[in-house]
Amino acid sequence: MEAPAERPAFSRLPSLPSWLLAQTALHAGRLVADGFAAEGARGYHYRLLATLAEAGPSSQAELGRRSGIHLSDVVAALNELSADGYVQRTPDPSDKRRNVVVLTDAGRARLEVLEARVTAVQEDILAPLDAAERGQLVALLTRLLGHHAG
Repeated sequence: MEAPAERPAFSRLPSLPSWLLAQTALHAGRLVADGFAAEGARGYHYRLLATLAEAGPSSQAELGRRSGIHLSDVVAALNELSADGYVQRTPDPSDKRRNVVVLTDAGRARLEVLEARVTAVQEDILAPLDAAERGQLVALLTRLLGHHAG
């Protein structure tokens, strides 16, 4: 009786969903970062502008919670966005000790540019999939993330 042929370790990796997810995430993350960099932006900029567009004026702490960005990174990114005129910090009318961050008209326009870029990147990432497969992929990833994120 012949012993089963051993597969090299690397040939096993592509059959592991965790490896496939990690590799896909690496490529997708690079494409997204490169897309934002082409616009002179970073992912944090997009996340904060999008959060402000959806949630309205917010404290820095609220922005961090809603966008999933650590507060120190929120402050640094908001400093950059503020310097470019995309957001404005104003005193909170209900608590003068803290600031509220407001999206400016320039920030809304900037978000539109970044939305177009991220949409183009999504098309690139998902190019091999048809519309039904894309929907199925998003549904499955959402389900997995919900299960593991709690």
